[in-house]
Amino acid sequence: MNASFYDFEANGLNGEKISMEEFKGKTILVVNTASACGLTPQYKGLEKLYQKYKDKGLVVLGFPCNQFGNQESGTSEEIQEFCQVNYGVSFPMFEKIKVNGSSAHPLFKFLKSKLGGGIFGSKIKWNFTKFLINKNGVPKKRFGPTTIPKDLEKHIEKLL
Repeated sequence: MNASFYDFEANGLNGEKISMEEFKGKTILVVNTASACGLTPQYKGLEKLYQKYKDKGLVVLGFPCNQFGNQESGTSEEIQEFCQVNYGVSFPMFEKIKVNGSSAHPLFKFLKSKLGGGIFGSKIKWNFTKFLINKNGVPKKRFGPTTIPKDLEKHIEKLL
């Protein structure tokens, strides 16, 4: 697959199409998220990273997904309200997508093809799997769900 990260688009929570091209020149952290997961408090850490580094070129992109334990069953409006009220999320959030299987969002198919999951294959195991993409749109590193946002700082700083 010779596609670039910038070739993809996804719908924001408001339903508008957003091209990944909009994030050209930025260091990007793509995360599949959920509102009712034991890892949901990571939203707070992701927002902290975003606030700390956004002026240096970091953008965090949240992609809600309901494929793991039915932990994101809300509508776009409910997801947006939950994220803002509970975690003050100000980074871009997208409509709910699938990250695994034949109906996985093309962006996640691309990311998994570039950064497989090691011995477990490319399948995403759970919510809050993270993909770090450099300023040229090249996926550089994949982090498992339990890697807390604070532990990504040194990797982000290298790419900023």
